Amino acid sequence: MKLEVKNICKGFEEDQGTRIVLDNISFNVKEGEIVTLLGPSGCGKTTISRVLIGLERLFSGVYSFCGKEIKNKEDYSFIRKNMQIVFQDPFLSIDPTMKMKDVLEEPMLHLRKDWNKEKRREKIENLMELVGLDKIYLESKSKEMSGGQRQRIGIARALIVEPKVLICDECVSALDISIQAQILNLLLKIKTELGITIIFISHDFAVVKYIADTIAVMKDGKICEKSKSEELFEKPKNDYTKYLIDSTLM
Repeated sequence: MKLEVKNICKGFEEDQGTRIVLDNISFNVKEGEIVTLLGPSGCGKTTISRVLIGLERLFSGVYSFCGKEIKNKEDYSFIRKNMQIVFQDPFLSIDPTMKMKDVLEEPMLHLRKDWNKEKRREKIENLMELVGLDKIYLESKSKEMSGGQRQRIGIARALIVEPKVLICDECVSALDISIQAQILNLLLKIKTELGITIIFISHDFAVVKYIADTIAVMKDGKICEKSKSEELFEKPKNDYTKYLIDSTLM
């Protein structure tokens, strides 16, 4: 598995004209690693995630996944079976009227139609165990659960169709510090046990330093610097990266 984007551009039409959000961005993600897109709000991180899963379409550039260039609706059907996302706010991303067993089963009904009821039940029970939740919560609705528990369900829902890539879009920023650590450790466990590739989006240097294998630093819709995590923190090459590290971790 390999994900690669080359010279991608994306903008949004506004009253004053086109606002460019992604400006000629290129990067690749290797199988089994955690790649972090790091930068302040508004730098284009979330737009990249929305492009990758097909919620936004590119102005220009090339996007390929598993050797397949992604161009049209059929290509994005392939993407959605093999790439899933965990959203930032666990209070908004889960339907409050649904029981958790239905929240987890719904993606399989749409994306894994060949799986029978027994297979779906087995997947749900296995993932509840993996994310550290008792099966009793399958009968609960989200209003009866804490933020950390909801985000664990969000992660289980994203993993339920056996994707190759998991995108985590600021998935711990809405949680308390102690709960953040639990979710980060869960993601590391998932990477180890499932061998899944993770694209982790964050503005928090401390969080990124803990979890990332590779870091791409973003500013104003561009990637300023991309390198292995340890190398970036020890010897940043870009002045903007140096400024962020000095101002954030001092």
